[in-house]
Amino acid sequence: MAGNTILLAAVSVLSACQQSYFAFRVGRARFKYKVKPPAVTGSLEFERVFRAQQNCVEFYPIFLITLWMAGWYFNQVAAACLGLVYMYSRQKYFWGYSEAAEKRVSGFLLSLGTLALLWVLSALGIANSFLDEYLDFHAAKNLRRYF
Repeated sequence: MAGNTILLAAVSVLSACQQSYFAFRVGRARFKYKVKPPAVTGSLEFERVFRAQQNCVEFYPIFLITLWMAGWYFNQVAAACLGLVYMYSRQKYFWGYSEAAEKRVSGFLLSLGTLALLWVLSALGIANSFLDEYLDFHAAKNLRRYF
C-alpha cells in the first residue's frame, strides 16, 4: 500500500515541514518584537507573521484531506503536483503577509484555486468510484472510449 501512495506521503511530509517552518518564524518574530507567550498581540509586524501562520494552520486540514482524496480516488500524480503548487502558494502568501497585509492576496488566491481543483478532483474520483462500486456504471471506462 505504501508504494501506491508515496507521492502523497512525500508531499504531506514536505507540507508538515513547511508548517513547522511557519511556526518557527512566529517564534523568531516573538523574540524579535518582544511578544511573550501566550500573548498574540503586539507590534504590527509580529501580528502579520502570526496571522499568516494561523491562516495556514486553519487551511491545513482542508489541504490534507483534499490532497489524499484526490490522490486516492482520482490520480496520485495530479494530486501531488497540485499539492506542490499549494505549498508554493502558501509560501508566497506567508512571505507576502509577513511584509505587508496587501501582499498576501496573490498567494491566497492561488492557494484557494488549488484547493478548489483538489476538491473537484476528489469529488470526481469519489463519484466515479461510487458509480463503479454500487451502480456498476464505469464512467471512466466509458469516457475513455471517446478519447
